[in-house]
Order: sequence, then structure tokens, then C-alpha cells
Amino acid sequence: MRILVTGGAGFIGSALVRHLIADTTHEVLNFDKLTYAGTLSTVEEVARSNRYRFVRGDICDAQAVRGAIAEFRPEIITHLAAESHVDRSIDGPGAFIQTNLVGTYTMLAEARSYWRTLEGAAKEAFRFHHISTDEVYGSLGETGLFTEDTPYDPRSPYSASKAGSDHLVSAWGHTFGLPVLITNCSNNYGPYHFPEKLIPLMIAKALDGEPLPVYGKGDQVRDWLFVEDHVRALRRVFEQGQPGRTYNVGGNNEKQNIEVVRTICAILDRLRPRGNGASYAEQITSVADRPGHDKRYAIDASRIRDELGWVPAETFETGIEKTVRWYLDNEDWWRPLVAARAADRRGIEQ
Repeated sequence: MRILVTGGAGFIGSALVRHLIADTTHEVLNFDKLTYAGTLSTVEEVARSNRYRFVRGDICDAQAVRGAIAEFRPEIITHLAAESHVDRSIDGPGAFIQTNLVGTYTMLAEARSYWRTLEGAAKEAFRFHHISTDEVYGSLGETGLFTEDTPYDPRSPYSASKAGSDHLVSAWGHTFGLPVLITNCSNNYGPYHFPEKLIPLMIAKALDGEPLPVYGKGDQVRDWLFVEDHVRALRRVFEQGQPGRTYNVGGNNEKQNIEVVRTICAILDRLRPRGNGASYAEQITSVADRPGHDKRYAIDASRIRDELGWVPAETFETGIEKTVRWYLDNEDWWRPLVAARAADRRGIEQ
């Protein structure tokens, strides 16, 4: 199939692009604006494939979107392009409204116009797949899980903008009949994660001997999903999912943030011990909590398991080991990003 991936130079998008080129026979068009969190180095290993092409463009630019769709004629649009950093949304909500809401509207409008020109089997097979987050559901107490029927209750400008984009996609399905799919995922981690997020930021700061800032007590709970497991789920959904359906994707790996940071320190102690024999955990520092910080997220992924047969392959223990090793082996990728873009300008993403 021909698959148009928006945000294909970002963290999850690039993992999807690499997976599709390496493990399928699909053709891929990577449509990305290349903002601060998008870099073509994430897809360099597949860029020479004759099944891959790249177009630099903004999802808010209707003309650019229309041109890319008309030239490539996708059978699937997977929409990952988004502003995604909660702390940045607190400092500057406007960019999140523009990209996540206006951009998603633009993608839907252009996808619908294109879809209406299709006929027969081509029209029947077309899918618009919107990739979202579990943060749209708000915050859980000590028990319970987010399901696809959990009411939306976003708490940050980021999650509110993603909730709004989910509703737009659903409305285009109901009102116009556009064959849409929505997936809501838990916290991703893995290779090529931009170093403003919790796991890569802790690795980078630990190696540089800097304090490891943890919000409050670090007792916020997240369900961690290895990015390569996530992109296998995305492929399963757009290949086999039922239009109009939402699928939650989780890793079944609930961890407190402080547990995650201590695990990273323990792996670094083993793989790259400090010269003075001290543990990296001694660098952990408590900082003032983030405004409106959600306490716990946890996904019930039984629908995608029961209906589509997807389950994660990695435990948190195996995935975090692979992730730390990747960052140790690829300092030439992330160090320039930290230096040039001051990724940890505000703090940490959890």
C-alpha cells in the first residue's frame, strides 16, 4: 500500500517509517515540517529505499497537504504530526492549538476531498488513521484503567488540544463518512526520542554529571510502551482495524517516575560506571511539581489484543535496557540536539 505519514521525522513517526520500509513492502511518503523535534537523521537508514520519499511541509498549509496527497495518492494517511511536550504547552499553548487542532482539521479536509474522488475498491480501502494519547482521558486514581469508553477529561493545554483533534476526527467520520481510525497510546520510549522527554533527558544529564530533576516525590505513575511495539500496533490498526473504531495501545508496564529514573541509573552504573565509584542515583534531585500534573495513567489494551491480536513484545525491563544501550551507542545523534536546541529549557516531561 501507499502510506502517507505526517510527522515522519519525529519520534514515533520515524519509528513507523523505519518499520514500514524495513519490514513491509508498503511505499511511504514522509510529510514533515522539520520543527525543533523533527530531524531527518531519524530516517537516514531507510532514506535510500526506492519505496521511501520525503516532502517538507506544514500540516496547517492546505495547499502543501493537497499537493502531497494528489501526487502520492495514498491509500492510508497516518497522522502523527503534533506538538507533544506538556511543559512547552504550559509555556506557549498557541502553537499546540494551531498544530494539533488547525493542522488536524486541514488534514481531515484535504483527506476528505481526495477520498471523494476515489471510486470502488480504492474508496472502500482508504483509511485516515489519527494517532493520539492517553492523556486525553485525564488522571486516574490508584486503581482502574483507561478504556476506549472512558470520558475525556484533559488537564493540560497539550492534552486538551489532542482531545479536540480526536473529536474532529470522530466528527468527520460520523458527519461525512470518512473512514477514520483513532489510537490512543500510553507513554512511548525508545531510540531517537528527543532529549526533552523524561527517559532520554535523564540519560543525558546523568552522563554529564548534572542533577536529575524529578517532579515532586516522583510518585506519578505512567504506563510505558516501547516505541517499536507501538508502531507494530499502528500498522495492525490501519491494516485490519474497523473504521470508526478507537483502539487504546498500552505497554502493560506501570511505573512511578522515580522508579524509571532509578532503573536508568542502575543500568548506567553497570554499563558505564562513574569513575569515582558512586552511583548515578546520587544525582537525583526533587524539584517543584509541574502545574496540573496528572497523577496516574494506565491503559486497558484488551480491545486491540482481542480484536486485532496485538500484544507488546517488550517488557519495561527489556525495553529500557535496549533504550539506554542505544543512547550510549549514539551520543553523536543526541548530543548536538541538546547543545543546539537547549531541549531541557524548562525541565522534564513525564
